[in-house]
Amino acid sequence: MRRKTFDLVLTMGGAVLTVVLIAAGALGLWASSWTNTNVHNQLAEQKITFPSAAAFAHPNGTEITRSMIPSVSQYAGQQLLTGPQAEVYADDFIAVHLGEIGGGLTYSQLSAKAMALPRGSAAYTAAEAQVQTVFQGTTLRGLLLEAYGFWKFGQIALWGAVIAFILAAVMLIFTAIGLWHYSRTPTDLEFPKSLGSD
Repeated sequence: MRRKTFDLVLTMGGAVLTVVLIAAGALGLWASSWTNTNVHNQLAEQKITFPSAAAFAHPNGTEITRSMIPSVSQYAGQQLLTGPQAEVYADDFIAVHLGEIGGGLTYSQLSAKAMALPRGSAAYTAAEAQVQTVFQGTTLRGLLLEAYGFWKFGQIALWGAVIAFILAAVMLIFTAIGLWHYSRTPTDLEFPKSLGSD
């Protein structure tokens, strides 16, 4: 095989790989932008606002507990619009209240306890009200964590795009070096025969 042919094949392969990596990077940027926009828009429609800074200044254990101060207070008074905000609100605000309301029991455990009570009794009515509150809170928490999950996928797509662009730049340099080497290689230069051949 001629060396010039080999150089051309490698150089063209590098050029194709560069184009593929640029396309992958562009798709990653698009996916990241689309995901972040969708998460923002979906959360904005809910009009959820974090408690005010004044509430965190005097945690009373009803709305604000001391455990919420390190994480939730950083968003005090802000509207919930991003994935990280959704995660904090779900895990450090709603989950704390759900634990207090349900005494550490999940929706399914509370529901099973309520079903065991005589229907129509005062205890059953109170238990059902507790079950409904926990169900609503659990549902909202799950939806917020799903928004956070989609935001995280958007971040992964962004980093994938950055890596693809970096690799594309490296391949572009190698392709340019390959073209330079191809232009300097004599047309009649052959690869040496392998050792041990006749």
